[in-house]
Amino acid sequence: MLKKISFLLFCCFLHNQAFSQVIYINDNGKVKTDKSELFKSIKEPDISISPLPLKNVKLLNSLFYQRYELNRKYMLSLDNNKLLQNFYYEAGISKSGNITVNKDGNYQDFYWGWESPSNQLRGHFLGHWLSAAAYMYAETGDPVIKNKADQIIDELAICQKNNGGEWVGSIPEKYLYLMAKGEQIWSPQYTLHKTLMGLYDMYAKAGSKKALEIADKFADWFHKWTGEMIAQNNISAIYGGETSGMLEIWADLYEATHKQKYIDLMERYGNPQLFQSLMNGEDALTCEHANASIPWSHGAAKTYEVTGNSYWKELTLAFWKNAVTDRGYYCTGGQNAGEFWIPKNKLPQFMGKNNQEHCTVYNMIRTADYLYRWTGDVKYADYIERNIYNGLLAQQHPATGMVAYFLPMGSGYLKGGEKGWGHPTMDFYCCHGSLVQAQTRYLEYIYYQSNNGIIISQYIPSELQWEKDGTKVSLKQDFAAHKFSRDYSVNRWKMDIEVNSEKPVTFDLQLRLPWWLKEKAIIFVNGKQENVNTINGYFTIKREWNNDKISVEFPSEIYAEPLPDSKNVVAYMEGPVVLAGLCDNEVELQCNPKKPELVLSREYNQEYKEIRWTQSHYKTTGQKNNIRFVPLYEIGDEHYSIYFPLKSEK
Repeated sequence: MLKKISFLLFCCFLHNQAFSQVIYINDNGKVKTDKSELFKSIKEPDISISPLPLKNVKLLNSLFYQRYELNRKYMLSLDNNKLLQNFYYEAGISKSGNITVNKDGNYQDFYWGWESPSNQLRGHFLGHWLSAAAYMYAETGDPVIKNKADQIIDELAICQKNNGGEWVGSIPEKYLYLMAKGEQIWSPQYTLHKTLMGLYDMYAKAGSKKALEIADKFADWFHKWTGEMIAQNNISAIYGGETSGMLEIWADLYEATHKQKYIDLMERYGNPQLFQSLMNGEDALTCEHANASIPWSHGAAKTYEVTGNSYWKELTLAFWKNAVTDRGYYCTGGQNAGEFWIPKNKLPQFMGKNNQEHCTVYNMIRTADYLYRWTGDVKYADYIERNIYNGLLAQQHPATGMVAYFLPMGSGYLKGGEKGWGHPTMDFYCCHGSLVQAQTRYLEYIYYQSNNGIIISQYIPSELQWEKDGTKVSLKQDFAAHKFSRDYSVNRWKMDIEVNSEKPVTFDLQLRLPWWLKEKAIIFVNGKQENVNTINGYFTIKREWNNDKISVEFPSEIYAEPLPDSKNVVAYMEGPVVLAGLCDNEVELQCNPKKPELVLSREYNQEYKEIRWTQSHYKTTGQKNNIRFVPLYEIGDEHYSIYFPLKSEK
């Protein structure tokens, strides 16, 4: 739970008791500042680059496409009535004629885990599902997923009508009133936010006006409830129940409707203690719940985008500094243990079986994407790449598509930590929800548009349709290793890129040179080698394009990445990929950390898959007990270790 807010609000009411302005005062009762000005649009935000429309990007067959399809099949396998079961119960609707488990053990008639009718978070998953479905439709135009999602929206409209025209929650309204009285209710605003989020995304990405209408009516309930809390001087209630996602959704809905009530709601939800601490330069995160704090950065970021007020940009940057820059992270990108932020300089002491909650990976990527779009700074794209490979891919089971709630950093554990792998219908954790969303978001992070052209930010096999000055342009990228070849040792980080256009057209093509490069990239355009003058950052090709071929090769070899704040403990990586050692306990290796290639030898095997030869497989040599290393994202049900203590070579 988030800290209660220790401030008092004065308010004036319109004719319908609608709260229109918030005046913040300090603990001594003196006016500190009128922060309602922060929520007014003052100018356009400074946006450096922008993503391309989702419909313009298509995944090609690859690891990413396969994981995307695994997720799609799972989403389509879920039953609408069971996804809606808790909304039906709240609205007094019975679709199956059965609302209890009977003596025949009809467990299959219901969804369980956090979706159980007795769980206080029940119904949260449907919002995640709707969001993922909306993105999937926007990306593929898939009529099957769209029809399934539209049917759910229709049913939610019926539930809202049965509930009196505003409430469309899967939990009772009284949960928020009980919480306001001090009763312990498990994160009710988290649950309700997910419904609002799913509705908004169905509007914004899938074009459902009905979804927006439902969300807009639901917002009326929150406007009234928060007004009541203010009138009762019970402001802490507004910030209770894991409310961190709410600021972003109110900003989203304001951008969609420009209604005053959303400015009001942004004001009411827009001043948690976390913001004050961050702007004071304090460590606001250590030992706080990670996934209950990260969405505040999304709220600040979205508020910046709808107001242009630099305060919100500075706040988002302050969050990043506190969460990432000053704190550091494991080689996978994670910074938390047991759901909480690890103290600065203490990563080694918190390595165990419950590290890196999946929700935090997904949500920190979203924060990085906001900052990347504003600044164009390659460090945010580098962070996204690290977390895609070693979080989003690594925490999805390669065979079942289910989620690993935790990703252990300690030696010899199984993925999922104390929760193990999720079950398709018996768990529905928060991470189960962020999983279905995360696997639909790859396309959003591949290409960006600048004032001068296109940026390839992530190297994911895909095809882009774009238009420059009225000329249609297509860009296609794929790994050279996808071509059937007898070359078993081909560099997996070699990309073939094609640029085709209706007629010659001039623009910049910027290629991200990733953080893990130790030497210059090798780039050819139409067979002619380019003069690459930097190792990391961007390389820009400015030319007239018309049916051109580009070869990009990133020299790569295995390397050791030290565990921060430790001595002689390392993880092994190839490119952005963390390599996991297959072992069930801690293994000490005799190895010079600067020359891992002397004790880790490549392994090759031919497979009847998209990629003919296995990639990034190694085996130690000359050790007391030799072990194999494979990409972390390939691990399913095996015991593994990421970090290894090193013993100096004899």
